[in-house]
This record gives sequence, structure tokens and C-alpha cells, in this order.
Amino acid sequence: MRPEDILISTPSGICSKAGGFHIDPTRPVDRALITHGHSDHARAGHGAVLATQETLDIIRLRYGENFAGAVQAVRYGETVSFGDINVTFHPAGHVLGSAQICVERDGLRVVASGDYKDMRDPTCAPFELVPCDVFITEATFGLPVFRHGDPQHEIRRLLHSVALFPDRAHLVGAYSLGKAQRVIALLREAGYDKTIYLHGALEKITRYYEQRGIELGPLALVRGANKSELAGTITICPPSATQDLWTRRFPDPLACFASGWMRVRARARQGGIELPLVISDHADWPGLTNTVRATGASEVWVTHGQEDALVHWCKTQGFKARPLDIVGYGDEEETSEAEGE
Repeated sequence: MRPEDILISTPSGICSKAGGFHIDPTRPVDRALITHGHSDHARAGHGAVLATQETLDIIRLRYGENFAGAVQAVRYGETVSFGDINVTFHPAGHVLGSAQICVERDGLRVVASGDYKDMRDPTCAPFELVPCDVFITEATFGLPVFRHGDPQHEIRRLLHSVALFPDRAHLVGAYSLGKAQRVIALLREAGYDKTIYLHGALEKITRYYEQRGIELGPLALVRGANKSELAGTITICPPSATQDLWTRRFPDPLACFASGWMRVRARARQGGIELPLVISDHADWPGLTNTVRATGASEVWVTHGQEDALVHWCKTQGFKARPLDIVGYGDEEETSEAEGE
């Protein structure tokens, strides 16, 4: 039995011909297993979709009720069989409902990670290490320079800036699914109990997190606030909104961005970001390399990101490794979500 008898890479993404399904396909297919709700992994138009209940709900919020011909919710640890292929979903620690997908046949186990992080997150189930023979991993931050550090340190920097500039409004750019809610939860853990304002594009998913039992404290929409009362406040918004005309409703806005990319200071300067916050929902270089080792896999496939660097590292460590060169994955674009607020 070879790994390719279980999963192969195709133009539509990772495919199991024997099982009759794709994992996070980049184009419509008959049956899709979806790791999480970000738009670069979850697309509309599939014949059937299997995912966790949270991921199905999030896709429905984004694409509408008829995003797929049929849906099936899968619990963490539950096994679904497709002929002689068994599939199990395990927490990925990326965002609410995110899952790694373990595919097993005749004792050979392949785990597709989707996007993941091995760092604590108060808004989703923690990453679960799944021993396997082949590990299919992302490499968004697959360079040694990317070391994310303690997110609470970044939150303390944000709160220090708020205290230092009480007349300015702090606008924190954060992706609408996962990052926005995590930043709010981290602020609450740090003791910040004031109202946090939201861009309208973040409301639906943030309220959904609350419905799933994630405590986020007092929240309000920006559109209902006067300019004067926004001085000294924190607003969470899509990253593109920090440079938009929308910011004119704030008194002396200070642009922040919560992202692993903020480790690259030149990128922050180019984006007009005054306060870069290194907070990521992806594994950093130590997270990637430690996870690869810990799975016990002898072979590693890399889906997207800095594939060449991680593949090279794997080979120097004695792993069989190769890039899958899948086009269509990466940080989801949120420009359209910021429009119309």
C-alpha cells in the first residue's frame, strides 16, 4: 500500500479516488471534505460537503443556505467510511470548527492538516497531534524568521498604546473569521472590560461565536456610535478597512494589524500600519517543524506557503518530502467584506 493509493494531488486539490472525495477542493466537486471555513479552503458549489457543524454553519453564513447540494456534520473523533477508507476529523486549533482530516486504509494513515496552529487559542478547540505515516501540512509561515511569540505580549502592547493615546481611536485589522474573535478574547483575558467596537463586516461571524458559547464581553457596531465617543476605544475591522475612507468617522485613528506577517516590519510600513501586532492563527517555523517531528510521519507533503523551505528542511532531517504546488490557498482576501460599511 502506497500513500498515493489513498490520496493524490490533482488540479482540484487533494483527492481520494478510492474514497470518491476531495479535501478542501479549489473548484466544485461531487464530494468535498472541508477543514475549515476560510474562503480559500471552503468554496460553494460542491455536490456534498462534510465538515464539522461549526464549519458548515460558517460556510452557510458566508455563502447562503444553498452553498452545497447536501451537507453532513462530522464530530471530532467520529469516523466516516467510504468503502475501505476511514476518515476521522481532529481539532486543528486554527479557528472555530477547524479540523485535520485523517484518512486511513489498510493500516496506512495520512493526515491532511488544513491550516493549523499549536498555540493556545481561547476561541477554538486546541490542536490535536495525530500520529501518521504521511503528514500533509501547510507552510504559510514556513521560514525560520517567523517566530510568533506570546500573543498576550502583543495585546499588552496594544493596551499600552491605548493608555498612551487616550484621544485616538485604535483600529485593529483582523480577518473576520478567527482572528477578530481571538483578539477580542485575548483582550478580555488581559482584563480589558470596556466596549469593543466592530466593523459591520465582522458582526455575523462574531455573533455566531457567541452563540457557540465563546464569551466576548460587551460589543457594539461602529455605525451606531458618535465620532466623539470613539476616542480612546478599540475597534476590530477587516485589514483593508484601516486604510479606507471608513476611518474618517474616527478621531485621529491609529492603524494596527494583527497578523503573523507583522513580523516583517517593512510589510507593516508599506501598509501604513502604526502598531503591528504579531498574532497569527497559523503555526510558525518552530510550530511547523516540531509538529512534523511529533507526528512520527516518514513522509511529508506541503500544500501551500513557503513550500520549498519546509521541504528542504524535511529532507535534511531525513524525511521524504515534496511540495504539492496547489494553487488557490493562502490568506483569504477580505477587501470585499470591508465594502459598504
